[in-house]
Amino acid sequence: MDCTKDYCVKDISLAPSGEKKIDWVSRFMPVLQHIRRDFEERKPFKGVRIAATLHLEMKTAFLLLTLKAAGAEVSAAASNPLSTQDDVVAALARAGVKVYAIRGESREQYYEFMHKALDIRPNIIIDDGADMVSTVLRERQELIPDIWGASEETTTGVIRFRAMEKEGVLKFPIIAVNDSYTKYLFDNRYGTGQSTWDGIIRTTNLLVAGKNVVVVGYGWCGRGIAMRARGLGATVIVVEVDPIRALEARMDGFLVMDMREATKVGDIFITATGDINCIRREHFELMKDGAILANAGHFDVEISKPDLEELAVEISEPRPNITEYKMADGRRLYLLAEGRLVNLAAADGHPAEIMDMSFALQAKAAEYIKENRGKLEPKVYVLPREIDEMVARIKLASMGIKIEELTEEQKKYLESWEHGT
Repeated sequence: MDCTKDYCVKDISLAPSGEKKIDWVSRFMPVLQHIRRDFEERKPFKGVRIAATLHLEMKTAFLLLTLKAAGAEVSAAASNPLSTQDDVVAALARAGVKVYAIRGESREQYYEFMHKALDIRPNIIIDDGADMVSTVLRERQELIPDIWGASEETTTGVIRFRAMEKEGVLKFPIIAVNDSYTKYLFDNRYGTGQSTWDGIIRTTNLLVAGKNVVVVGYGWCGRGIAMRARGLGATVIVVEVDPIRALEARMDGFLVMDMREATKVGDIFITATGDINCIRREHFELMKDGAILANAGHFDVEISKPDLEELAVEISEPRPNITEYKMADGRRLYLLAEGRLVNLAAADGHPAEIMDMSFALQAKAAEYIKENRGKLEPKVYVLPREIDEMVARIKLASMGIKIEELTEEQKKYLESWEHGT
């Protein structure tokens, strides 16, 4: 482990490999490239300190380097111990980002590194799962006077922040980047849909066609996972607690069952709910021999690992990122990536073209926080629609797509009420 006051990485000599990865993905992130060119010219973050806790891989690295190019002092820690790419972290360190992360770090190291990233006394926080802001509110309250606001990348994090707002514990505004259209309609659906299956297929090398795939949760992430499962030839079963989403899943052509019934027939189970213990002891006891369990939610709590460990008479690792739990009756259940985010812990996360929009929003959210410091209450906000549309327009232009524009007559008609039947 290579550590200085400005970084703590596994091996700083891995930097050239990480630099190649960052260069590769940057070629497929035209929206963030556009924003970076603007930022490099204007330097909107000169003198601004930005701390981030993110999945430290090549696409996030390009975001952090964009903020640094805008003049910011940038620090970063990992938002998941298994999603860190050590060569990318080394490249960030060599580029001048204060970064503290090692793949497979312990829980103690996770929080130690987060505190190191916070030591720059940030003005802006970029969070992924709400852990960094939670740490500030619980343990680093001396930093609060310097913080103008924070942004949040994930559904799970936004849920936590809305709970904080409801309880009145927030001390600065939060921008729910996850709730922007160009984030959740694309990142959560198309990004999670593709990357979750990338992680599962890479890890197991098994066929999906002909299997029963149980998708637990039919939010935007669940929709994407189910859509891609159908495309791979699976029979898809959706488990939901929301009657409207359950009805939508059925109308979309998927089977809908409660967890107990789905447990009996499922071959592959994927959770995407943001809630705890969605698959637990009573379900493990009914599963087929050879059932595969994967999680696409932010935290490793959706599949109950304590229940699996209590039920198992033998635990082994037949392949990297696969834990086999042998039951007393001889059945074997397979948990992927320790129940952590399978798309990042067992693969490279979302495609670059998808994260291009999400990280463009993060960059603009940081600028929005700076421009509105002192004007926003300690609540959860969504970015203005015009920022969302700006990202979509740049993305469309990069794809060579032109869209129609309203005529003056059409605009006037939409703004009037006189015309009837």
